[in-house]
Amino acid sequence: MKANAPIGIFDSGIGGLTVLKAVIRRMPEEDVIYFGDTAHVPYGSKSGATVTRYSLEVARFLAARGVKALVVACNTSSALALDAVARAIDVPVLGVILPGANAAAAATRNGHVGIIGTEATIASGAYAAALRARRPGVRVESLACPLFVPLVEEGWWGHPATLLAARHYLAGLRRTDIDTLILGCTHYPLLKGVVRRVMGPSVRLIDSADAVARETESLLENLELRRRQGRGRQKFFVSDDPKRFSRLARRLLGLRSGTAELHAFD
Repeated sequence: MKANAPIGIFDSGIGGLTVLKAVIRRMPEEDVIYFGDTAHVPYGSKSGATVTRYSLEVARFLAARGVKALVVACNTSSALALDAVARAIDVPVLGVILPGANAAAAATRNGHVGIIGTEATIASGAYAAALRARRPGVRVESLACPLFVPLVEEGWWGHPATLLAARHYLAGLRRTDIDTLILGCTHYPLLKGVVRRVMGPSVRLIDSADAVARETESLLENLELRRRQGRGRQKFFVSDDPKRFSRLARRLLGLRSGTAELHAFD
């Protein structure tokens, strides 16, 4: 494996682009290949077996393109399929749950942390387990927000319907004394403004993207695979509707992805 090989990142859709932005901001010399499984978004309402099958297809696709490390930027896939992906490919694999949980455990002042995510991520209990391992005695409030991913994929991050959904979902959390809230889906940082408006300024929002970027850099440093020169390039693949993906990438994140390349799985 060579230092000039690319980093692989995948998600069910556009949400993982928040992780990609953090990675290229921290390591601008690195090439990155991103795969958005837009034919199957959202993962969060699907069974563990289905999420694992989709995740393995994408992971093998990226491994075949010579990535030196793979970031599973989807929280649902990280919760349900990370071990299977790590066994299936011969490159280091990182998820997003442990970095996010570590950041929240360090940030909370009163030891009361909220978690919002997809139905599958919340049902897995992965965030709660990671938090309690990092900070025994922490109190955890977990909440599924299944409409958030479709709203982001629709580009409705500032739409009145999104604010209405956020007020409905988060009403119970507002009545608790949580001081830290994990955005437990890589789509959710795109709704950070809406979530902050509902939860108020006293609740710290934890977006795992920066923590994942730091962990990726540390991994590459330890393996002596960190690229030191040049300006990195990004290549984008999707499993459906590349024009829509590229339009949303520009609109939501300011990423000039060009037209993403289509790769549909059988």
